[in-house]
Amino acid sequence: MGIFDGILSQIGANVDAGALSERVGLPAEKVEQAIAALGVAHTQPGDTIETAAPTSGIAPHLLGQILEQLGGESALDRFASLLGKGERGNPLFDGLSDLYKG
Repeated sequence: MGIFDGILSQIGANVDAGALSERVGLPAEKVEQAIAALGVAHTQPGDTIETAAPTSGIAPHLLGQILEQLGGESALDRFASLLGKGERGNPLFDGLSDLYKG
């Protein structure tokens, strides 16, 4: 999960994606998908968790736990900034968008 650990360190979250996977009881791939889904959903109108849940396939309470571990909505602001706020043509955003879509 190197890319996610790198992103998490850049947004200031003291979270290791592998450890987060163990804490919330999800496979590493699902945690990656959750992080991507939260990052993408944060840039969209409405509640971040409710927006991310249907497309990620991850229960809202688990997304809430992951969001809390990441540092909340302010961490997602930094995450969205790293992704170019959702602008297409950003390779990192495009890759995470593809992961988010499954």
